[in-house]
Parts: sequence; C-alpha cells; structure tokens
Amino acid sequence: MRSLKFLGVAVLALLVLAGGWLAMNWAPDRPVESLKARWAAPPSQFVRVGGMAVHLRDEGPREDPLPIVLVHGTSASLHTWDGWVDTLKQRHRVIRVDLPGFGLTGPSPDGDYSLPAYARFIVQLMDRLNLQQVVLAGNSLGGAVAWKTAVDHPSRVARLVLVDAAGYPMEAQSIPLGFRLANIPALSPLLRNVLPRRLVESSVRNVYADPGKVTPELIDRYLELTLREGNREALRARLQAGNESFTGQIKQIQQPTLVLWGAQDKLIPPSQAQYFARDIAGSQVRVFEGLGHVPHEEDPARTVAAVQAFLGP
Repeated sequence: MRSLKFLGVAVLALLVLAGGWLAMNWAPDRPVESLKARWAAPPSQFVRVGGMAVHLRDEGPREDPLPIVLVHGTSASLHTWDGWVDTLKQRHRVIRVDLPGFGLTGPSPDGDYSLPAYARFIVQLMDRLNLQQVVLAGNSLGGAVAWKTAVDHPSRVARLVLVDAAGYPMEAQSIPLGFRLANIPALSPLLRNVLPRRLVESSVRNVYADPGKVTPELIDRYLELTLREGNREALRARLQAGNESFTGQIKQIQQPTLVLWGAQDKLIPPSQAQYFARDIAGSQVRVFEGLGHVPHEEDPARTVAAVQAFLGP
C-alpha cells in the first residue's frame, strides 16, 4: 500500500510539473495583425503575390537600373538584412522580402515549399514590382532559392551573392534544436501550441559563432515571427521538401557569383563554399573568421564590404 501511495504521489507531482511547464510555454499561433505594430513598421509594406499578402521593404534610389533582392533563410525574416540594407541603400535600390512560410508573409496557399516554387515566387515578386533583372542575394535556404532562380530564370538574374547557401547534401556538425524537433512528426501536436523561449534562444545561439551577440530583442524577433499563424506548420513542410535533388543544377549557373561564408558555420560548414567555387565557373569566395551561419547578421559591416567590392562602383 505504501509503495502504491508513493507512486501515486510521484505521478501527481509529475503531472503538476508537466502542467506548469505547459502553462509557462503555452504559445498558440498569433494572427498577423497582432505582430505588425512591432515587426512591420515603415518602410514595410504588403503586396499581393501568388494569393498572399507578402511582407517586403523596398528602399534606396528608385532609378537604380539593377536593384538588389535579399532572401533570408529558414525561420528568419527580412529583418536579418537590416545591417546590409543600412549600407547598400545609400547607392542601390534594395528589396527584401519574407518568403512564403516565414515572417509576416505566412504560409503559401498551395503548401508548396520546394525550391522551384520559391524560384517562381521570386519571379512573381519581380513582376509585381516591375523589376526586369536584379542582383539576387540569399542566406542558407535563401541562397538555395537565389541560385535556383538563376538556373530556372537566367535572364532575370544578373549576379548572385550566396551567403552560407544551402544546396549540397547536409554535412552539419550541429543542427539547431528547434529544427530537429520540428522534423519529428510525433511532436507536431505539441509544438503547434508550445514554443519555449529557451528553445528559440538555443537555436539562434547555435547559428552564431559568438553567442554573446544574441540579444533579447533578437530572440523576441525569431520567437514572435515563428508564432505567426501557420508558420510552424509551414516550417515542418519546408524541412521535408529538401534541396538535394537539385544539386546537379548548380553547375548550370553562369552569372557572376560571390560566395560568402562564416568560418565557424556548424550547420553548413565552410567546406561547402568550395563546392560552389568548384561548380560555378569564375565565382569568388570569401570566408570570414569568427562568424557563423548568418555572417551578414552577425557582422554586417565586414560582410557587406565584400558585397560592395563585388558590385563595383
């Protein structure tokens, strides 16, 4: 009887602890309107593309004949380019966008998060903004979207900037915990309404070489935009879509290409920068010591200087 009583007390205690944990980390989807005040301040705007209200920022001189389009990575948003834009918009028209499934744009109506679908989206966006040709730059998933767009629609892309870009089979030394959990189907019902802040913090710190640069506001941004209605389901769909079936197309790229990489990238190691150098004729490679998977966010000044040199006067 004593053992049964002890077991009952232990089970009750575990249930209380589990209930408390759930209560502290309960985070259901948030409607996009509740997020706009903080994350869509001017010059943010929303335009209709592919049946979506797409969040973008369009800055710099309108007369620029060759605008720059910046494409973020998985679970990021257009805000990741803040540092680059502050510099580039002085001389260039710079457009950055929340991809379908991320940021304030939210999920795609057709649920297609493949690279060809994203490449079509970029061209649709360009058509919507009356852009005939652009310099296309992307980080991680955004890098894969950039080179896939250059392959599928070569006349629309004049130059490429690939920042720790995806595209080759994964050789990750460390995958952010958030990505690993999102890829486990059995956890889907739980993660649909639960998102511990520490999980987000751990994942962001994982992609920085210097975790000390990860500020509370940065964690707020990644956390709150992940909570945008539909984004968590879209993330799971995106992770299942993959990139590797298109790897062989990288050799078709003919645009002048700058490859930038963080030397301490543990998600897509710098060895993959050399794969791009091997497969894209005439490409330039710069590897930055002391930076991780998002070098443009971790040290905007040092990395954008390489872009300015690549673009020329």
